[in-house]
Amino acid sequence: MASKLLLMMIMVGSISCQSQTKRKMNDSKMNPLLCDTTTGICEVPGSTNTATTANIQTGVKPIKIIYYTDPICSSCWGIEPQLRKLKLEYGEYIDIDYRMGGLLPDWSYNSGGISKPSDVAHHWKEVSKYYEMPIEGDVWLTDPLSSSYPPSIAMKAAQMQDKTKALIFLRKLRERVFLDNKNITRWEVIQEAAEYARLDVAQLKKDYEGPAKQLFEEDLNYARTLGVRGFPTLFVSAADKQPVTIYGFRPYDVFEGAVKQLLPDAEKDRISTTPLALFNHYPTLTVKEYAVLMGTTNKDATALLDKLVTEGKLKRQTVTSGALYSKP
Repeated sequence: MASKLLLMMIMVGSISCQSQTKRKMNDSKMNPLLCDTTTGICEVPGSTNTATTANIQTGVKPIKIIYYTDPICSSCWGIEPQLRKLKLEYGEYIDIDYRMGGLLPDWSYNSGGISKPSDVAHHWKEVSKYYEMPIEGDVWLTDPLSSSYPPSIAMKAAQMQDKTKALIFLRKLRERVFLDNKNITRWEVIQEAAEYARLDVAQLKKDYEGPAKQLFEEDLNYARTLGVRGFPTLFVSAADKQPVTIYGFRPYDVFEGAVKQLLPDAEKDRISTTPLALFNHYPTLTVKEYAVLMGTTNKDATALLDKLVTEGKLKRQTVTSGALYSKP
C-alpha cells in the first residue's frame, strides 16, 4: 500500500514553474515566474498537467532521467538538495540528461501578479523561505534579465564540450543569479562561469553563437513532444519498466521512491558524515543542502558549518536570505 501511495504522489505531483517554451502568454494566463509560496507550485489557471511518459533509451546505467530545467527556475534551485543527495546515494545507477526548457522567452506578460521584472524580486524572496534555499531577488530591481534563453543556450554550448563541466557551469550561473544578483544573460557573467568550470571560453562563445542554438531548439521541441509545461520535470525510466514522472518541488523520499520503484534491488551508498567530506563532492553547499545530505536539521547544520568557518576550514558567503559555504 505504501509503495502505491508513493507512486501516486510521484505521478500526480503538480508543476512548479510554468513554461511557455516558445509561446507568449496572453492576458488570461499567469506569469511562469510566479510560484505559490505555500505549495511550491506555479500553474496556468484552468490548465491540467499534460506531460507524457518519455520513451527513454537507457544507457550503461540502468536508470535514465531526462530532467527539464531552466537556469532561473527557482523551484529547480529548490530541489538542488534532493538531486545532490540522489546523485551521491544512487549515482552508480542513474544517468541524468539535463534539458533546457526556456522558462522566460521574454516579458510579454501583464497578469498573474507579475507584469514586469521588478515584481519578481519580492516573489523570489518569498519562495526562498519556502524552499529554505538562499534567493536574493534584487537582480530584478538592479539589472533584470530580459529572457532565460541566453544562459540556456550557453548551457547547451557547455554540454557540447564536457557534460561534467557543464553541470559546474550551470551551478555557478545559478549561484550568480540567485545569490549574487548578477544578470546571467550578459556574456561577461557567462564567461566568468565558464572560466570557473574550466571550459574553453573561446570554443564556448563560438558554439553559443552557432550550433548550441539549434540544440536548445531541439530541447524545446522535445519538451513539447513530451507535454512539458513547467519545471522541474523529471522523466525517470528503466528498461522494460513503466516510466515515472516527477513534477515540481518534491521531498527527497519521492526521488528515492522513483528509483526504488524502477530498480527495487538498488542499494544506496552511504554518505560520509565527516564534516568536510561533502565538499570533496560539491565545492559549494547551502545550509539546506548540507542538512539534507548529512541527515540533520538546518539549525545543527548551520552550527557545524559556522564552527568550521571559525576554525578556518571553510569560508562563508553571507547574503540576506542565507549563506553559501566552500573551502578556502
